[in-house]
Amino acid sequence: MGAREAAPILVAGLRRLEYRGYDSAGIAVLDERRPGGIQRVRAAGKIAALADKLGVEEPTGRAGIGHTRWATHGRPCERNAHPHRGGSVCVVHNGIIENHAELRARLEEEEGRRLTSDTDTEVIAHLVDSHYGRLRAAALAQAGGEGARLVAAVQASLAELRGAYALALIHDDHPGTIVGARSASPLIVGVGEGGEAAELFLASDVAAILEHTRTVLDLEDGDVVHLDADAGLAIHDLAGQIVERPRRRVEWSPVAVEKQGFSHFMAKEIFEQPQAIRATTSGRLPRAGEDDLGRGEPSFPELAELDVPALAARAKVTMLACGTSWHAALAGKYLFEQLARVPVEVDLASEFRYRQPIVRPGDLAVAISQSGETADTRAALMEARRLGATGLAICNVVDSSIAREADRVLYTHAGPEISVASTKAFTTQLAMLTLLAVHLGRRTGALTLERAAGLLDGLRELPVALDAVLGQAAAIEIIARRWRSARDWLYLGRGLAFPVALEGALKLKEISYVHAEGYACGEIKHGPIALVDERVPVVVLALEGPGYHKTLASLEEVRARGGKIIALASAGDRRIGDLADDVILVPQVDPYLQPILASVPLQLLAYHLARLEGRDVDQPRNLAKSVTVE
Repeated sequence: MGAREAAPILVAGLRRLEYRGYDSAGIAVLDERRPGGIQRVRAAGKIAALADKLGVEEPTGRAGIGHTRWATHGRPCERNAHPHRGGSVCVVHNGIIENHAELRARLEEEEGRRLTSDTDTEVIAHLVDSHYGRLRAAALAQAGGEGARLVAAVQASLAELRGAYALALIHDDHPGTIVGARSASPLIVGVGEGGEAAELFLASDVAAILEHTRTVLDLEDGDVVHLDADAGLAIHDLAGQIVERPRRRVEWSPVAVEKQGFSHFMAKEIFEQPQAIRATTSGRLPRAGEDDLGRGEPSFPELAELDVPALAARAKVTMLACGTSWHAALAGKYLFEQLARVPVEVDLASEFRYRQPIVRPGDLAVAISQSGETADTRAALMEARRLGATGLAICNVVDSSIAREADRVLYTHAGPEISVASTKAFTTQLAMLTLLAVHLGRRTGALTLERAAGLLDGLRELPVALDAVLGQAAAIEIIARRWRSARDWLYLGRGLAFPVALEGALKLKEISYVHAEGYACGEIKHGPIALVDERVPVVVLALEGPGYHKTLASLEEVRARGGKIIALASAGDRRIGDLADDVILVPQVDPYLQPILASVPLQLLAYHLARLEGRDVDQPRNLAKSVTVE
């Protein structure tokens, strides 16, 4: 909202948010110069389809809202696309309204309203319109003008909603006004560089507005924000009281959310991993030339008050995550238990709240999320803290919901990750968990100074090894071409390689739509070996270190049944070439650092297979980058 035409800004912002959902899209623009006020344009499919429709006649006006959808209620089609209209109100919404069915029934039966979509969102527009019509404009005008009437209607409507929402709405009778609200879904306010009298933005992600401003306010649950072209912005709580939210400066450059010459964001983000690891570890690692006492001590001032010996002796760590972050958490369990001798449970965040978990005061709950907005992970963290655990967040986005919910937060500094399939966020999570395991190991006495120093030196040198792996991208593409017709894949790993095998299989499933499963090596003979034949490639993580010879034994079991083997092996391994059909060699590093290094070839393999199949690599079907609904 500001002096410029809204439609082009909205469409550009939606393009930057398309990784959040791309089933359908739409905009609504409010122009006081036109009869009827709000003009709405919607289209099924990606933003390009919306842009084609807008090319015929673009709405005019300086205030508007837009949305790109990941379907929850109702199939992807134009009538289910946002914005939704109810009377004089148009709304866009992220989240899920759990009681939408009863609200719809009431609106239709008692008020005779006709709802035309299958979505939960449409009830919000009708509800606000209903409350607006019932409020006495004159009385409210005395308390703050017509804008107060619209805000009051929104607040009355929110009191009836159950579920999660981040919403923005406009009203035919209120040109130059946008009202937003949030509960359990992310929503930020962007303030134009000219201050509140200039441009104001609402967005679910900072990527949408980076080219216009880097000054943002993070709204809290229960906030209702009123953006007005003349009066600026005002934030209310649900009781109607004015509240203040601190402003922060976003350090990400707008260039960071561009492809910069790469064909896909995923490829760009894979190749950004050496720098992302440097950014994540550099502030934690001892300075080069540190004296003997400091060489093995990573810096974690955020955890100065954490009673680590008590954690090891009488409590436990519970790691909470979903998807790729859950694989990082599983690797974290190996790292914490082996390097620090601290007991760890790893929970799928989506299951944690519903199994009556045993959490006691003194426990540490570690929530891992790239976006910091994953609804299941946030809910699990809240439950763990309610039960008495200290909450620690590991995430990539500053001041995200999970970061604010936790007692302490560790940022991974991977930079913006646009591709739906996570790459650099995963490896920076592994790097942070390794650093944290070293820190805990020094606190518990399980890790000697020399051993800790060796691991930290290895982390410092790891970006060079990652560059060497990335240098094999062309060779990995050749392997992908050889096996592109395979419809089923198996991934095998032992110890710390097991979570990497799970992640490698997930990457292939996500972006190529090919069936793939990851297993611990020892489990192959307990069922999955029945799937093995000459048509099933088996990716075996056969890196030298603990368990190497047992991994080779599993590899031999696959060979004996005609399986075709792609081996990921350590440089200098002279045996593997005789055992595998294809070999990808990675530099030798400390076994505890191998998960970071081994992840990259599997990302490249999945990327090339998906690209060869003509898949939409950055926006695979049915998926969204940040799952902000349960």
